[in-house]
Amino acid sequence: MKALLPPGWPRPKGYANGISARGRLIVTAGVVGWDERERFVATDLAGQFRQVIVNTLAILGEDGAGPEHIVRMTCYVTDLDAYRAGLAEIGAAWRELIGRHFPAMAVVGVAGLVEPAALVEVETMAVVPE
Repeated sequence: MKALLPPGWPRPKGYANGISARGRLIVTAGVVGWDERERFVATDLAGQFRQVIVNTLAILGEDGAGPEHIVRMTCYVTDLDAYRAGLAEIGAAWRELIGRHFPAMAVVGVAGLVEPAALVEVETMAVVPE
């Protein structure tokens, strides 16, 4: 896996501009921040984002992938201001669960999600070297 950074561009903070990888592709559906019983324990965006990471890593682990294999994440949030306000807490959860691995990433503000209590939903792509 290789992070792509054109010469002279500033280093992105918390994500990569692009990732190049070869191997077996694993893709998740949109993952929300509920627990294994489909209950939202956290009512704030940062808490739900943490649970999304936990859930995503559990899904990837079912086929031998870990956080180091994540190449792309698309995050849909219902409140961009809440996302920005929770960045310190989200970053702490990221470092705890994923470490210093930063995939290509996009955050998109949306009017709502299918699960009414969901504040964030994330799709993830991972590549496991063969």
